[in-house]
Amino acid sequence: MSKNTLHRRLKARHIAMIAIGGSIGSGIFIASGTAIQMAGPGGALLAYSIISLMVYFLMTSLGEMSTLIPSTGSFCDYATRFVDPAFGFAMSYNYWINWAVTTAGDLSAAALIMHTWFPAYSFLFWTAIFFVLILALNFASVGFYGEVQYWFSGIKVVAVILFILVGIFVIMGLLGHQKPFDISNWTMGDAPFHKGWVGFISVLMIAGFSFQGTEIFGITAGETKDPSTSIPKAVRSVFWRILLFYILSMSVISFLIPYNDPLLIGASTTNIGASPFTMIFKMAGLHFAEVTMTIVVLLAILSAANSSMYTATRTLWHIAEEGNAPKWLGRITKHGIPVPALLLSSGISAIVFLSSIFGQGQFFIWLLNMSSLTGFIAWFGIALCHYRFRRAYIAQGHKLSDLPYYTKAFPFGPIFALCLCILVVLGQQFDAWITHTVNIDNLIGTYIGLPAFVLLYLGYKLYRGSKLVPLKNCKFD
Repeated sequence: MSKNTLHRRLKARHIAMIAIGGSIGSGIFIASGTAIQMAGPGGALLAYSIISLMVYFLMTSLGEMSTLIPSTGSFCDYATRFVDPAFGFAMSYNYWINWAVTTAGDLSAAALIMHTWFPAYSFLFWTAIFFVLILALNFASVGFYGEVQYWFSGIKVVAVILFILVGIFVIMGLLGHQKPFDISNWTMGDAPFHKGWVGFISVLMIAGFSFQGTEIFGITAGETKDPSTSIPKAVRSVFWRILLFYILSMSVISFLIPYNDPLLIGASTTNIGASPFTMIFKMAGLHFAEVTMTIVVLLAILSAANSSMYTATRTLWHIAEEGNAPKWLGRITKHGIPVPALLLSSGISAIVFLSSIFGQGQFFIWLLNMSSLTGFIAWFGIALCHYRFRRAYIAQGHKLSDLPYYTKAFPFGPIFALCLCILVVLGQQFDAWITHTVNIDNLIGTYIGLPAFVLLYLGYKLYRGSKLVPLKNCKFD
């Protein structure tokens, strides 16, 4: 193994599809039904719309920075440049843990689906199969990774488009036995805002988890052939992807599935029977839908696991390159694969095997909660970095017209994202506090990432004595 640089072999079509694939996973296929059940059609649609707006602002912010400074460390690198080296240090490890843990959660979900189909084979068996598969895919060249994600994402895109078309036909009464343009789901009980603002706050968290991964295209900038053109192209498509995949999908679900449907009440990220996609295909009279959508969801989860492992590996490699981890983690093969970082990241992801010992219930929830909170910390970091990036750029006498790409939403965009991220993080257990059903295990599992981030930040700051970087000293090279 020889030290080398990452290879720039990701093409524009790879970046575009990776950006799309990062926002399509179990969140849209399954958690969308849980959102309807918790907040009703109006509350769920409003929550997804607000999070969609925040994600759009975040992606334009990240696009502005990554086109000027394409870096595999992405906003972790930007946090060091434009905020504080201590903040960059904490952000880097937070993001690495985020995706290593997310990989474990994805593998657990995929194994559960296969165990449901083939109960004769243990959950541990399927976990091992998928773990080895994802590890093997990440040992391949980055060009091969791009091709795999390209086709995985393509399948998911086609599935969502077909779902929306079929759903519209059902709403119009052209398929199934639904009355044309029936709005009863919006008028029944306490709809459209089931559980009022408590339900709405809860769904903000679910919607946020559903969108996590959209920022992965920023990590790929370091291995992109032409980031100055491919990254802006991917960013500009974010708005239309959000509108198509999330807003239209949630609209279809809200008109066809009532919030008190028993399948939604029992919905969870490990229950494929609760997928609104499966339910609506059945409503259309397409009885093969359950098997078909189960396959699609399985592919979506494996695609997400592949992206998660890729992101965790590149983040750890960048940490080592910055001198904040042992040098051997920065080694790269002649094919451009950071193998030591990949092996250590997969070691963290191997905690998924513990779920077969302790059961998939509480342990799986802890994985999801930890991933969700660390994801919102990362989004908070993107917004803060961009706010200071733009201020520093202007303070040093540069012109916006010199940027390869810039967002016109500044400063509202990053400020809006900062405030919403704080609201969502503080509201993680809001429903439990209101109903006096706080569970200590859930509370610890949810917030364990926050004190870890603070300790990393303060530990680095005390040890290295780092300070806030003055705007005049921020580096744009």
